[in-house]
Amino acid sequence: MTHDSPHAHEAAGPAEPYDAVVLAGGAARRLGGVDKPGVRVGGRPLLDRVLAACGDARTTVVVAAPRPTARPVRWTREEPPGAGPVAALEAGLVLTTADRVVVLSADLPFLGPDTVRRLLAALSATGADGALLTDADARDQPLVAAYRTATLRRELTALAAAHDGLTGLPLRRLTGALDLTRVPDPLASFDCDTWDDIADARARIREHGHVLDEWISAVKDELGIDLDVDTGLLLDLARDAAHGVARPAAPLTTFLVGYAAARGGQGPEAVAEAARKAAALALRWEEENSAAAPRPGAPAPRPDAPDAG
Repeated sequence: MTHDSPHAHEAAGPAEPYDAVVLAGGAARRLGGVDKPGVRVGGRPLLDRVLAACGDARTTVVVAAPRPTARPVRWTREEPPGAGPVAALEAGLVLTTADRVVVLSADLPFLGPDTVRRLLAALSATGADGALLTDADARDQPLVAAYRTATLRRELTALAAAHDGLTGLPLRRLTGALDLTRVPDPLASFDCDTWDDIADARARIREHGHVLDEWISAVKDELGIDLDVDTGLLLDLARDAAHGVARPAAPLTTFLVGYAAARGGQGPEAVAEAARKAAALALRWEEENSAAAPRPGAPAPRPDAPDAG
């Protein structure tokens, strides 16, 4: 059975379009049966993090019970629910039309768009049936992979005929018949099977080199903003406003820049132009204050001195 999100749509894809199937309906027994796709890492549900990685897919299908997500997707379930990953993959493929499909699990906190593009590039370059990530121990990760859709459909049909259905079949029954190319990536292939994995992922995301990008991504998801901006430019503006005017001017100025860009209904270019204007104003403000400050050794004005002019 299938369910469409009320806002589901097919996004414009890259030059060679692809679809995405995200398997998000597992039992998460090692997490005590918790709703694993909804567990937050870096302030965002794991499912939303994976959906961001395949954001340019023409169609994204999530195999799970429908739930709110940061971007529109199509929903479906395997029959019967809980029939396993092979049955879930087959249910998702029904709703895809592109020649290539990215297949992902919903518990990959460090998966990003660059890795998805690498998988698709490897698939195109090698002519293989699929390209999958391998983890830190060189193990295949078939749920972080790009496949040729027609090949998957053919093998799934053969499996169903040989086993009187797909219920309960392990993924290796499917991937064992495919010609696969492997892309090593210990970080992007890291998945969250246990609470220790969750804790490790949360700690890594808060490391100094990642925390700012993670925070910005989380804020954009929370506010429903899909806009790439030059964070370095905004940070420079905040610094200039704090130094040249007053510390509280930094957050207020960046807010006003965002408001001005939104009011104009424009994208990153509008943010950059508003930031440029505000930065120039902060510089003029600082220069004016410097010019007004008493020069070293200059006599202080008498309280009763008349105004000039």
